[in-house]
Amino acid sequence: MLESVGVSAADETAYRALLAMPGCSLDDLAHRLGRPAADVLGTVERLEELGLLTKTSDDQPHLLPTRPDVAVDALVAVRRAELDRVRAEARELLSELRAQEQYRPENLVEVIVGQEAIAARFAQLLKGTTDQLLVLDRPPYAAKAEQSDTTVRGLLSEGVTVRGIYSPDSLELGGVDEAYSAADAGETSRVHPQVPMKLAVFDRTAALLPLSVDQLVDSALVVHPCALLDALIEMFTLLWDQAVPMAPAERDPLDARLMTLLAAGFKDDAIARQLALSSRTVGRRVAELMDSLGARTRFQAGIHAQRRHLLDPNS
Repeated sequence: MLESVGVSAADETAYRALLAMPGCSLDDLAHRLGRPAADVLGTVERLEELGLLTKTSDDQPHLLPTRPDVAVDALVAVRRAELDRVRAEARELLSELRAQEQYRPENLVEVIVGQEAIAARFAQLLKGTTDQLLVLDRPPYAAKAEQSDTTVRGLLSEGVTVRGIYSPDSLELGGVDEAYSAADAGETSRVHPQVPMKLAVFDRTAALLPLSVDQLVDSALVVHPCALLDALIEMFTLLWDQAVPMAPAERDPLDARLMTLLAAGFKDDAIARQLALSSRTVGRRVAELMDSLGARTRFQAGIHAQRRHLLDPNS
């Protein structure tokens, strides 16, 4: 649960044990975990640095766990600040590249003008991809993407790794079936509630992104190897760590889509439109899923589904 905010699985196990026995000693915790005290000391130091526990100042300190809601909110805030910093750095780097002639930005950044020219350059970059394609998918869309989708299917059949992160808006605009179709073809797909821009990264050697984030414009950038490209890849990685996996449709097509949309933050009415069901049917099915997962809230349902690997395409 906490790996996406920088807590290892072993450290999380120790934190959960500490929640069950607050105020214990280091030796007590080591005994509970079945690990040497010297090994657990390193775990305690990391948890203290992350703000997940505090130690009393006694001769034999007692370990006091931080409330989970307070601790996790703080860790999430740190990750969000990191992501905001990366976005700001990407824009700052772009300005610096343009301003400094010694970097010859014309060799690092291409400006593509016109939808046809952008589509042609995108197709060219796709055709030359041999190892990995990374995609952030969000509106606005200039046109239907059947041709590029066909090319991506071809890349998958040739063994190219394709990772896609979809925004809730892209799914709500009819992208659910397309996303599952891509996942069935071999794409590793996830959903993130805040996809900051449209982006495609080809073999980590070039990236294509629009000049405007929220408006449909006839200009785009192709970024070649430089610090800006590194920052864009790092942004994708941070988003990937925070995103929710698309539930595999082979379990049950309806439940898979429902769990994915639920984890992405969709309300019952929006889920009903996507699945062509009534809001009452969706509400009843969500209640059944929450009951089967032992969840009291929709958020807990998404967390329990992740813990049980119900949203893990590899499980």
